[in-house]
Amino acid sequence: MENKRKLGAKWEKIIADYLRDEGYVILEMNYRTRYSEIDVIALDNKDLVFVEVKYRSSANAGDPLEAITPKKVYRIRNAALYYLSEHGYDIDNTNIRFDAVGVLGDKINHVKNAF
Repeated sequence: MENKRKLGAKWEKIIADYLRDEGYVILEMNYRTRYSEIDVIALDNKDLVFVEVKYRSSANAGDPLEAITPKKVYRIRNAALYYLSEHGYDIDNTNIRFDAVGVLGDKINHVKNAF
Protein backbone atom coordinates (compact mmCIF):
# COMPACT_ATOMS: atom_id res chain seq x y z
CA MET A 1 0.00 0.00 0.00
CA GLU A 2 1.28 3.45 -0.88
CA ASN A 3 1.98 5.86 1.95
CA LYS A 4 -0.42 8.76 2.35
CA ARG A 5 2.00 11.38 1.01
CA LYS A 6 2.70 9.44 -2.20
CA LEU A 7 -0.98 8.67 -2.68
CA GLY A 8 -1.88 12.34 -2.13
CA ALA A 9 0.76 13.47 -4.64
CA LYS A 10 -0.54 10.93 -7.16
CA TRP A 11 -4.10 12.26 -6.89
CA GLU A 12 -2.98 15.89 -6.95
CA LYS A 13 -1.28 15.17 -10.29
CA ILE A 14 -4.41 13.43 -11.58
CA ILE A 15 -6.51 16.42 -10.53
CA ALA A 16 -4.05 18.84 -12.16
CA ASP A 17 -4.47 16.87 -15.41
CA TYR A 18 -8.26 16.92 -14.93
CA LEU A 19 -8.17 20.72 -14.45
CA ARG A 20 -6.01 21.12 -17.59
CA ASP A 21 -8.60 19.14 -19.51
CA GLU A 22 -11.23 21.57 -18.17
CA GLY A 23 -9.24 24.50 -19.58
CA TYR A 24 -7.30 25.59 -16.50
CA VAL A 25 -3.67 26.68 -16.73
CA ILE A 26 -1.67 25.15 -13.87
CA LEU A 27 0.69 27.70 -12.33
CA GLU A 28 2.02 25.75 -9.36
CA MET A 29 1.56 22.55 -7.45
CA ASN A 30 2.27 21.94 -3.80
CA TYR A 31 2.96 25.60 -3.02
CA ARG A 32 4.28 25.70 0.54
CA THR A 33 4.52 28.50 3.06
CA ARG A 34 4.98 28.52 6.78
CA TYR A 35 1.19 28.69 7.00
CA SER A 36 0.13 25.75 4.89
CA GLU A 37 0.33 24.08 1.52
CA ILE A 38 -1.85 24.76 -1.48
CA ASP A 39 -2.24 21.68 -3.63
CA VAL A 40 -2.84 23.40 -6.98
CA ILE A 41 -2.76 27.03 -8.08
CA ALA A 42 -4.27 27.63 -11.51
CA LEU A 43 -5.87 30.15 -13.82
CA ASP A 44 -9.45 29.59 -14.95
CA ASN A 45 -10.10 32.31 -17.50
CA LYS A 46 -9.56 35.47 -15.41
CA ASP A 47 -9.79 33.75 -12.01
CA LEU A 48 -6.75 32.83 -9.96
CA VAL A 49 -7.84 29.57 -8.35
CA PHE A 50 -6.44 27.94 -5.23
CA VAL A 51 -7.43 24.28 -5.17
CA GLU A 52 -7.52 21.88 -2.22
CA VAL A 53 -7.56 18.19 -3.14
CA LYS A 54 -8.82 15.50 -0.77
CA TYR A 55 -8.83 11.78 -1.56
CA ARG A 56 -10.53 8.82 0.10
CA SER A 57 -10.37 5.28 -1.27
CA SER A 58 -13.79 4.52 0.19
CA ALA A 59 -16.60 6.18 2.13
CA ASN A 60 -15.53 4.42 5.34
CA ALA A 61 -13.69 7.56 6.47
CA GLY A 62 -16.47 9.86 5.24
CA ASP A 63 -16.73 12.22 2.31
CA PRO A 64 -13.30 13.61 1.38
CA LEU A 65 -14.61 17.19 1.32
CA GLU A 66 -15.59 16.88 4.99
CA ALA A 67 -11.86 16.79 5.75
CA ILE A 68 -11.56 20.46 4.79
CA THR A 69 -12.01 21.94 8.24
CA PRO A 70 -12.37 25.62 9.16
CA LYS A 71 -8.77 25.49 10.43
CA LYS A 72 -7.60 24.14 7.06
CA VAL A 73 -9.57 26.86 5.21
CA TYR A 74 -7.93 29.50 7.41
CA ARG A 75 -4.47 28.14 6.63
CA ILE A 76 -5.13 27.92 2.90
CA ARG A 77 -6.40 31.50 2.82
CA ASN A 78 -3.30 32.74 4.63
CA ALA A 79 -1.06 30.82 2.23
CA ALA A 80 -3.00 32.32 -0.69
CA LEU A 81 -2.44 35.83 0.67
CA TYR A 82 1.26 35.07 0.93
CA TYR A 83 1.28 33.76 -2.66
CA LEU A 84 -0.47 36.88 -3.93
CA SER A 85 1.99 39.14 -2.16
CA GLU A 86 5.05 37.11 -3.15
CA HIS A 87 4.03 37.12 -6.82
CA GLY A 88 3.06 40.79 -7.02
CA TYR A 89 -0.69 40.41 -7.49
CA ASP A 90 -2.90 43.39 -6.71
CA ILE A 91 -5.26 41.78 -4.20
CA ASP A 92 -8.00 44.34 -4.82
CA ASN A 93 -7.96 43.78 -8.58
CA THR A 94 -7.42 40.03 -8.84
CA ASN A 95 -10.32 37.62 -9.19
CA ILE A 96 -9.61 34.93 -6.60
CA ARG A 97 -11.44 31.68 -6.09
CA PHE A 98 -11.04 28.75 -3.75
CA ASP A 99 -12.07 25.38 -5.17
CA ALA A 100 -12.15 21.98 -3.51
CA VAL A 101 -11.87 18.66 -5.27
CA GLY A 102 -12.94 15.56 -3.44
CA VAL A 103 -12.04 12.19 -4.85
CA LEU A 104 -13.91 9.16 -3.54
CA GLY A 105 -12.53 6.02 -5.10
CA ASP A 106 -12.17 7.21 -8.66
CA LYS A 107 -15.10 9.65 -8.67
CA ILE A 108 -14.13 13.33 -8.86
CA ASN A 109 -16.32 15.99 -7.24
CA HIS A 110 -15.10 19.49 -8.18
CA VAL A 111 -16.71 22.28 -6.14
CA LYS A 112 -16.02 25.80 -7.40
CA ASN A 113 -16.09 28.60 -4.81
CA ALA A 114 -16.02 25.97 -2.08
CA PHE A 115 -14.91 28.41 0.62
